[in-house]
Amino acid sequence: MPPADPPSIPEAALEERFLAASGPGGQNVNKVATAVQIRLDVFALRLPPAVYARLKTLAGSRWTGEGEIVLTARTHRTREANRQDARTRLAELLAQAHDAPAPRAKSRLNRVGKQERLAGKAIRSAVKKGRGRIRDE
Repeated sequence: MPPADPPSIPEAALEERFLAASGPGGQNVNKVATAVQIRLDVFALRLPPAVYARLKTLAGSRWTGEGEIVLTARTHRTREANRQDARTRLAELLAQAHDAPAPRAKSRLNRVGKQERLAGKAIRSAVKKGRGRIRDE
């Protein structure tokens, strides 16, 4: 079954704030607040527990104690480009959290494979024992 599409982000869960940005823009940087800081209230999304846990792990230091994700975009010269960049990154983060990792299949050795593995371990053990101190007897 293909994974379900992540839900769209409701506008009520988002809060945008524009900041003075550093970087390219010349004197424009000093006059216009072009960087955007976007906050997403994760609890407003009503995510399933597994998705919530993955999102919290993926967000890392961008996750606040109040259960918000804070992203800052300041790479572009215009507000709209930074705003679009932040929203795109946030959507990618949510999509990544909705992708459940494939369950790990346990590997199983057959009898011959197990014997070969143990024989190899015995050889390595003998080599390492030979590296010890030489005793005078």
